[in-house]
Amino acid sequence: MTKQQQCTVVRTGQYDGVQGGTFATGISAQSAGAQALCLHQLVMPAGSRGRPHLHEGHESAIFIQSGQVEVWYGRDLTEHVLLRAGDYIHIPADTPHLPVNTGEQDMTCLVARTDPQEQEGVRLLDLPAWLATRIGPLTVGNG
Repeated sequence: MTKQQQCTVVRTGQYDGVQGGTFATGISAQSAGAQALCLHQLVMPAGSRGRPHLHEGHESAIFIQSGQVEVWYGRDLTEHVLLRAGDYIHIPADTPHLPVNTGEQDMTCLVARTDPQEQEGVRLLDLPAWLATRIGPLTVGNG
């Protein structure tokens, strides 16, 4: 007879991501024993940005719940897309990206990733000088 699997309920807490932003603790290896994914909610304050980063070996899927966010991505962060509430974005593994909230309201999204450790695969990158002048003096959004 096989051991019956147990479902795990996670009551939300918060933590600051190394890549910027405040995350609601969701499903991960640490919170629920997940083996192949994580799912968290991210709140990015108006007028803030994350840190340029990538997720080594892990892809991400994001659903924008409210607000809007610009995402700079690709080599040297030269690609750009504006996401609004109701939009989804898939970020392939190892793809450099940078979220920027230039809107007037906080952006809230759900983030799913194939990294059950969530923060373990995050690798911070340098902000290209050309982009620093373009996005201006936004604060890095942690709290």
